[in-house]
Amino acid sequence: MKAVVMAGGEGTRLRPMTSSMPKPLLPVANRPIMEHVLRLLKRHGLNETVVTVQFLASLVKNYFGDGEELGMELTYANEEKPLGTAGSVKNAEEALKDDAFLVISGDALTDFDLTELINFHKEKGALVTVCLTRVPNPLEFGITIVDEEGKVERFLEKPTWGQVFSDTVNTGIYVMEPEVFDYVEPDVPVDWSGDVFPQLMKEGKPIYGYIAEGYWEDVGTHESYVKAQADVLEGKVDVDVDGFEISPGVWVAEGAEVHPDAVLRGPVYIGDYAKVEAGSEIREHTVVGSNVVVKSGAFLHKAVVHDNVYVGPHSNLRGCVVGKNTDIMRAARIEDGAVIGDECLIGEESIVQGNVRVYPFKTIEAGAFVNTSVIWESRGQAHLFGARGVSGILNVEITPELAVRLAGAYATTLKKGSTVTTARDHSRGARALKRAVISALQASAIDVRDLENVPLPVARQQTARGSAGGIMIRTTPGVPDSVDIMFFDGQGADLSQGSQRKLDRVFARQEYRRAFPGEIGDLHFPASVFDSYTGSLLRNVDTTGIADSGLKVVVDASNGSAGLVLPSLLGKLGVDSLTINPGLDESRPTETADMRRSGMVRLGEIVASSGAAFGVRFDPVGERLSLVDEKGRIIEDDRALLVMLDLVAAERRSGRVALPVTTTRIAEQVAAYHGTQVEWTTTSPDDLTRVGGEEGTIFGGDGKGGFIVPEFSSVYDATAAFVRLIGLVGRTQLTLSQIDARIPRAHVLKRDLATPWAVKGLVMRRVVEAAGDRFVDTTDGVRVVETDGRWVMVLPDPAEAVTHLWAEGPDDASAQALLDEWSAVVDSAGR
Repeated sequence: MKAVVMAGGEGTRLRPMTSSMPKPLLPVANRPIMEHVLRLLKRHGLNETVVTVQFLASLVKNYFGDGEELGMELTYANEEKPLGTAGSVKNAEEALKDDAFLVISGDALTDFDLTELINFHKEKGALVTVCLTRVPNPLEFGITIVDEEGKVERFLEKPTWGQVFSDTVNTGIYVMEPEVFDYVEPDVPVDWSGDVFPQLMKEGKPIYGYIAEGYWEDVGTHESYVKAQADVLEGKVDVDVDGFEISPGVWVAEGAEVHPDAVLRGPVYIGDYAKVEAGSEIREHTVVGSNVVVKSGAFLHKAVVHDNVYVGPHSNLRGCVVGKNTDIMRAARIEDGAVIGDECLIGEESIVQGNVRVYPFKTIEAGAFVNTSVIWESRGQAHLFGARGVSGILNVEITPELAVRLAGAYATTLKKGSTVTTARDHSRGARALKRAVISALQASAIDVRDLENVPLPVARQQTARGSAGGIMIRTTPGVPDSVDIMFFDGQGADLSQGSQRKLDRVFARQEYRRAFPGEIGDLHFPASVFDSYTGSLLRNVDTTGIADSGLKVVVDASNGSAGLVLPSLLGKLGVDSLTINPGLDESRPTETADMRRSGMVRLGEIVASSGAAFGVRFDPVGERLSLVDEKGRIIEDDRALLVMLDLVAAERRSGRVALPVTTTRIAEQVAAYHGTQVEWTTTSPDDLTRVGGEEGTIFGGDGKGGFIVPEFSSVYDATAAFVRLIGLVGRTQLTLSQIDARIPRAHVLKRDLATPWAVKGLVMRRVVEAAGDRFVDTTDGVRVVETDGRWVMVLPDPAEAVTHLWAEGPDDASAQALLDEWSAVVDSAGR
């Protein structure tokens, strides 16, 4: 006997899940509903099956193919237009006309004994046998009444409560003899229950009803879809679950990685190659699909998560359905009954209320509160660029496909035949993305100079040597699973705001230039990059007095790319040095705050025990520098800025220094004492770089380990800062602790407050209003200066739903009081 699986319905009640996926492919326990149906057919010997398809038919065909993987023979009958339940089977008549056949829906979950159904049909000599089952609420189904012999007496499609005369309903599973086709007109919509069966009964044909025992759920609504998942996990339906039951009710598929410190409360299902991090909690009736990532702190309860979804840290999913390839960012919340379509982006700290429908390919902005369905709107990112270029989670937000499109857009902003310098850090992710970037550049008629793995300052310096621009890919500082794609101009500096907007526009319009075959760009690997860099550095930075000073220093390369430059540099400087952690470590392309702190403590111990003049620690890409004094004490980054400022200003006695407005005003005292001036800049590294490159600037820094040495470069460069520091200390013959001791203590405190995007403008207006007659500085954000010199600064974050506050006073208590006062102003506006 053959079977017919009806898989042509659109599943309109299940939208947005079925907006881009046919209903039979919706996964239940990480396996399409129709696959459960096919496996049931095979279990009962129905290996030859015809599948009727219409809506998104190619997706069904592509998934199941000819059925070989299931050990079945599948053929397809394609409907050009909807033909109804009987018309679609009539469309497959040629394959079914020789023998009795079974009809079953491809989107209902059941474990009925089909063998018993077929035997009943044969015993009764029926023309049609309707499979029936009893349900508590028959309103959505066709009611059927049978006599004592099982013969059907009456049908009623979808009754009202006033018409309900039985709880026995039609499941849409039938066994039929081929003679039934005589009652179905071809190529027109015809239904079994509404058209064919009444005619058969009128003519007295043998139609029987078989009341089946077992599980049956018509997965026609979101509620029934979620219920079906729970029933499979509870073992209420006899279907195959793909995986291993590692503890009662906890199913984990092959290749899944579940951290021992993750909390799993069964029944739950974790799909193949999913990754569940420590600190996450997955509660009852949750199904996690294949290749899903659940980050630390995430909470899922009664959630159905389809394949390739990213569930960000501290997000909260309850009773919802999330479509495939969707990214749910940090601290987002999706409430009970909500459905998120395929390939959506749910922004940080956003809330999707219960029963809301978000259709495929939509973006919910960070901090948004969504209480109505999002059907037509499709809001993309407002800006590609953040504080560090284009940043995001590797293979979630930043994919090879995105890298290709970005590089193509960047190339389109340049002339054909231009040269772009590319570089990366020592992570595998950056290496893979850079290869994609190079291919896209060459395909857009751009020649590429690939530096491979170099420190970030080297990439900037080499870009400035004849390239039209540059691209550096690195691991985001302090965030091991994220990457930054950084774009440089022809001077090696970050792109200006205007150039960023131009790239933004090209990217948004997807107007990428492509080269003709004879225009494909070349790829070069320049030689002696490090020798060129160190030679230029030693020619431009004053190193007098170093060789005669007898200084001994300890240098921590942090297992990063800075270690590639140091050997030749230290030899040419003629300084006694001890280098630690010089080798590259692919597993640590960046460091967390805790890793950095423990590294600094260890550096301090080595400096103190070796009698060195000081110690320095490079960040993994050689951009930032941290200091330890001769006693092994850590000089905090904001303090290190003042120490460097004091040394430079004391030697130069003129000029100006570039500092962001968030720096302590003690910097003004230090600069003025030595006859120099401070030029305050915004907190943007671009602005600091701009001032650092202007004539008359002698120093720049951001208080976070970033130092500018203008005589060599206008960008942050840890190696240049290190060479300059050795020269300064060697010539002054003062220790770092002595310099630190003569600088007054600063009391600057910082606080971050969550602020929805929609009220950021209101927050800043309220801050200006609250300032009243006090002096207001709007260099960046709003800085309010009290009459006694205390100040507070309020700055909305350009990339996150956060407002930053800084406050400075004569002591910590005074600064804390100021911070509390203005935090209340920001909070009141944000409510």
